[in-house]
Amino acid sequence: MWNPSPIPQVSWDTTLRGGGESWKGTVACLILGALFTVTIGFVYWQVVDHSHKTWILKGQLTELLWDRRSHHLLIQTPAGDKTFLNINVGDLANPDLGVPFVRNLCWLNKTSFCYRWESQVDVRISLDPGDSEHAECYNVTWGPLHCHVEVKNCFSMEGMKWYGGAGVKAQRWPINEQSAPLQPYMLSDLVVRPAAYGSVLEHYFLSSSGVAILLSPMAPLQVGIERQRQVCVRVDPGTHPQPLHYRACVARNLKDAHQLMTRQRYASAPVMPNIAMLRSSLWKFPEHVGSGERLERELRTFSNRLKRHTLGPGVISLDEHSTSLLLYTYSAHRHINWKGVSPVQHLNLSITLSPFLSLGSLQGQRLHRESGHQRLWISTRTTGGKQQAPVLTWWRGELCAKLDLSRPASARWLSEEMLKASAHLGAEHVVMETGEGRPPEKDSVVAGEYLRRLGHIAAQAGDTTILTSASGSSELGLFVQMPALQADWSYSGLKGIIPAVFLHSLMGYPFFIPDAKPPWSFSSDRALNLTRSYLSLHTEFVVPLLEKYAQEWGVSRNPVYRPLWWLTPDDPDTLTIDDQFLIGDEVLVAPVMDRGALQRDIYLPGADLQWQDRRTGQVHWGGARLQHYPVALEQVAVFLRIHT
Repeated sequence: MWNPSPIPQVSWDTTLRGGGESWKGTVACLILGALFTVTIGFVYWQVVDHSHKTWILKGQLTELLWDRRSHHLLIQTPAGDKTFLNINVGDLANPDLGVPFVRNLCWLNKTSFCYRWESQVDVRISLDPGDSEHAECYNVTWGPLHCHVEVKNCFSMEGMKWYGGAGVKAQRWPINEQSAPLQPYMLSDLVVRPAAYGSVLEHYFLSSSGVAILLSPMAPLQVGIERQRQVCVRVDPGTHPQPLHYRACVARNLKDAHQLMTRQRYASAPVMPNIAMLRSSLWKFPEHVGSGERLERELRTFSNRLKRHTLGPGVISLDEHSTSLLLYTYSAHRHINWKGVSPVQHLNLSITLSPFLSLGSLQGQRLHRESGHQRLWISTRTTGGKQQAPVLTWWRGELCAKLDLSRPASARWLSEEMLKASAHLGAEHVVMETGEGRPPEKDSVVAGEYLRRLGHIAAQAGDTTILTSASGSSELGLFVQMPALQADWSYSGLKGIIPAVFLHSLMGYPFFIPDAKPPWSFSSDRALNLTRSYLSLHTEFVVPLLEKYAQEWGVSRNPVYRPLWWLTPDDPDTLTIDDQFLIGDEVLVAPVMDRGALQRDIYLPGADLQWQDRRTGQVHWGGARLQHYPVALEQVAVFLRIHT
């Protein structure tokens, strides 16, 4: 008999009796075939598709890989299903050479990686667990071995949103929509250099992928933002090679990453400013008069006008010129002295000082006489090289010298002058002009150190002191004055307010003072009535909230003003909302941000949360967008979170 089976002694049975078992064999073959296909695909993915990726360090939650094909460092999940951070390391070597980047010179330490890249750069990367079981941090150092080696890392924006860094003229949130050329990472005057950085600056960036990056301020850095592409950091080229160092921490989401990095950035609790200051309005005195006597008359008129329009309690903010007119006068022998008892002491004044002095001014002449031969200014050697001459720069329309605060005598003089001026005029607040970018600083390290010294001097004036810009001084508990915006509806104007508020809050400066002009300057009774209405709302409703969340900030440093993703960090709809904000976790504010609009779309976060319209009492579930919600121009949509 012919036996079709290849197995001996087994006959092929085509009767119905054996047909009941044949389907099982077919299914088994299909399963084996599928498993074989999956196995082959996985092997192909590992060997062929990932052959250009090399494992460097591996933690419990993440692993660091080197992509030889693109010259990128990748922080991914161990399964490779999510990339937290994609770092382009630049052109340190020719990508066509396929630099292996695998010879770990720290092979005895499983949490560190060391490598010398083609005798150009020493690379050192270490892994530590952070301070929770849901976070890991990588410390990355690129040390150039030669002066001509450019160390530059770029962090990709692809598939993620980025926040933080420094203020710009047209502030955006997130910063993916911003563009800034690669430039020294220091504060400048945005009026003079609109493409530079201004207002606040910190060496800290945050990504929606759950990554927080802290750059070391100890090396002179340049930072640039390529719109929708990447954030780039480079060590400023110089005569001495300096390392690029940063710390990248990965957490479950961007809120956890921010809180993790906040704990690591600050070793102690911050100094709390005087929150009661927020109950008073700060009105900018608009006059620029030429004599102290006329200024005193104009100030009394201004104060009476505030009282007549019931806009108190208010503080009149004086610029540096007006402050100087009230303080100094000539004596009979043409010596510059302090004036007698000021006739404006009974007024609520905010005075302005700066580290700049015009040598032709009353104050500058007095300092020159009192200092003798001490060198108090930032100076440079003359052509002959034997003498020092002040570095002159333009400041408020005058040619000025700038105090060298690295010299104790200069710092002491400015501190004493500030305290005497405040006491002499009975000032409610002292505003310290930082004069960022004038004269051009040597590098970002020098610029940052100057601002920190100036901040410490200003803090001596008390807990109501205001800085016009800030960097590295969030622990001092000072107020920061937000820069003046354009009078329009663009991101350089009204639309830029909320992104600027987010930046200040996230960078550690939750207490800031807006630039305010008196309402009668708009020649409209409606503007005056609206001002009164919102001053009342601010005092009765907003200030108690700010006081409550200021206390929380003093303990946890959680921001007072919060983006919507703070409540629902895993909700992608909240990542780009830049026209709504939270006060703490309980109040959502959505003003009209488009000219002529009488309605707007409002997103309420949290599918399990309920929100009540403060004006109408209507309750809405979160996780939804209210489309075409009616909001009159003179109104602000406010929603209260209902706690159940």
